[in-house]
Amino acid sequence: MSGPADSSAPRVDPARVHALIVGIEAYEAGVGWDLPGPARDAVAFHRLLRAAGVPEPQLRLHLAPLPPYVPDVGHRPADHATLRRVLVRDLPQAAGDFLCVWWGGHGVLDRAAGHTRLFCADATTHDKVSIDLESALARYAGDAVPGFTEQLWIVDACETFEEALGFRDPLPSEALPAGRRTLAHRQTLLRAAGRGRQAVNDPVRATGLFSDVLLGLLTGHSSVLSALLDPEELFTSVRDRIAELREAGRTLQQPEMQLRAPGRTEVLAADEERVPEERPASALRRAVEALLAYPSMSDPLERQAVVTALGPELAGTLPRHSRARTDAVGILTALARQHPDALWELYEAVLSVDGHPGRRAELGAALRELAHSRGTGENAARHVR
Repeated sequence: MSGPADSSAPRVDPARVHALIVGIEAYEAGVGWDLPGPARDAVAFHRLLRAAGVPEPQLRLHLAPLPPYVPDVGHRPADHATLRRVLVRDLPQAAGDFLCVWWGGHGVLDRAAGHTRLFCADATTHDKVSIDLESALARYAGDAVPGFTEQLWIVDACETFEEALGFRDPLPSEALPAGRRTLAHRQTLLRAAGRGRQAVNDPVRATGLFSDVLLGLLTGHSSVLSALLDPEELFTSVRDRIAELREAGRTLQQPEMQLRAPGRTEVLAADEERVPEERPASALRRAVEALLAYPSMSDPLERQAVVTALGPELAGTLPRHSRARTDAVGILTALARQHPDALWELYEAVLSVDGHPGRRAELGAALRELAHSRGTGENAARHVR
């Protein structure tokens, strides 16, 4: 993605640009929540804005890096109290025209309101403190924030359904104060994953797939600020690249852009889902057909019972979807890549619901073929956000 030569000058004065940049890799919840990548992605985005001329004091960088990574730039904590204070008190008082918010880390779609909850660094398994993304957007669209008429929010985090993760303790409810609504702000939200989906993270390269694509496009642009101020073009490029990665079987996520402006509110989603083609024997397709041959697998409640039988730690890593076929593709792909041995746990869970002998034989053969086609070492293990 590259702009024409005469568009190199940004349409906004860098001195009037502010950013909140958050990258959380380590959580108080423990090593099970470790996520190598978001802090490094955040620092890379910080560097791009500094190179574009945005003054350092206007870049609020909040990190929770995972050792041994040590950021080479000054940063602040990413705990709930600190981030809430920035969003509620500090940023609204800043004088600026363009606000860019970058957030990378763990997230979930809550059950109560269907809001994206972005976990803070001090989240624990018993106290999952988070920022309610939708309430933050509402606050920054009202008179509580008199400036920043142009806003871009970039979120690389999972939006897995809360109920699919089997949390023992419910998410604490907290919304940011919103103020009165106005027509002064134009907000664009770029989100890495659609509803109920995971955002892929590569722990080997220590980057999020969505962040990596976006940072690559911005790095190749003649003017970073001009690119950020034209999010529709930027999103189109991101969407096309991630569509290629879906075709290659590297992800199932569907990036999404939401635009909220006076006289215009719309959502631009990724292209219609396409099942990745399997090489060359279509082992994934065979496994999907064998799984969906069970009538119970078309029922979302019985399908959920099978996934729950895998245990909360495993079930929580699986991408979910309301459509039976898409759900089956996500479950089988994730197990084959990340937990090959768990394909047999899935087999036993399905049989516990329906032990039909004919379907049983085909399911077993299909899962064996899928496990063989993937191999236990294919693609370095990836975690999810």
